Amino acid sequence: MQIVDDLRDIAGFYAYFAETEAKGESATFAGWAAGVARDPQVIALLERLPPLKRQPNLVFAAARWHGARTPSDYPVLREVLLGEWPQVKATILARSTQTNEVGRCATLLPVLGGIEGPLALLEVGASAGLCLHPDRWSYRYLDAAGVEVARVDPAGGPSTVLLDCVVAGPAPIPQRLPEVVWRGGIDLNPLDLSAPETVPWLETLVWPEHADRRARLAAACREVSDERVDITRGDLLTDVRSVVARARAAAPEATLVLFHSAVIAYLDDARREEWQQLATEIVEQVRAEGGRAHWVSNEGAPVLPEVTASATCTGREADFCLGLDGTAVGWAHGHGRHLTWC
Repeated sequence: MQIVDDLRDIAGFYAYFAETEAKGESATFAGWAAGVARDPQVIALLERLPPLKRQPNLVFAAARWHGARTPSDYPVLREVLLGEWPQVKATILARSTQTNEVGRCATLLPVLGGIEGPLALLEVGASAGLCLHPDRWSYRYLDAAGVEVARVDPAGGPSTVLLDCVVAGPAPIPQRLPEVVWRGGIDLNPLDLSAPETVPWLETLVWPEHADRRARLAAACREVSDERVDITRGDLLTDVRSVVARARAAAPEATLVLFHSAVIAYLDDARREEWQQLATEIVEQVRAEGGRAHWVSNEGAPVLPEVTASATCTGREADFCLGLDGTAVGWAHGHGRHLTWC
């Protein structure tokens, strides 16, 4: 899915979202998206927004922020969009879908656990930085029947945040969590967990029926609210090298891990190619200087086609392709609920 282009066809994109992404995940969002796809009056409102601001997750979150109750049917959303449009539009333009889904750490852990430590984690699109703390959470991996096959806890004992993940294939689940000695990132709009509206907005971005994700998000925010991470406000293509330099200076003995989840989808094709080249160049440069570095990607299948083409197994529809240094290693649910390892 190329968000920039698809969102020029609002009706088509919302119909796709209803049938592919929301179906089976959120009855409310599936119904809302299907309703928008058939509603010329609402589509006319959305056409006034920049293409990237038309995405269902952002529009629906803004409507909920301004009173659209959930769960509900489409007329509830329509009433808020038409009746409160100036306020909803202002929220859409001021905010973004920085979901900061901590559950993705469960699908990233098998990759991070196989990288020589200690680690310096640099997340592109870090939002509030929750995914920069994979060493703080507890993990429970299950087979298709729901039987626990592995559990990993922090050295100090179980976390208040437990991430469940159904795993298929020979995923190299580590016996212990990685040692992280530096954590930072870059984002166009970094979020501060201490700001009064940050956590409520993040909770609004969680899909209505996902009470477990909302509870997990709140627990994760509480657990790391006093942890300061080095998140730079900037553009990933023009500013990431300065953050890399800062990470290398702060932790020269560590392996730099440049990673991102559901971020590169928001670039057009040319910028995606530019990012892939830049990420590869950064890894090669660090290695040429005698350091260690890896690039970990977790994006929708069409986003990084060269990575996706290297996959030796298939995932479920709408899964993210999980890659290490430009080669696919598996397929991951967008919220970390399941992982298929190749």
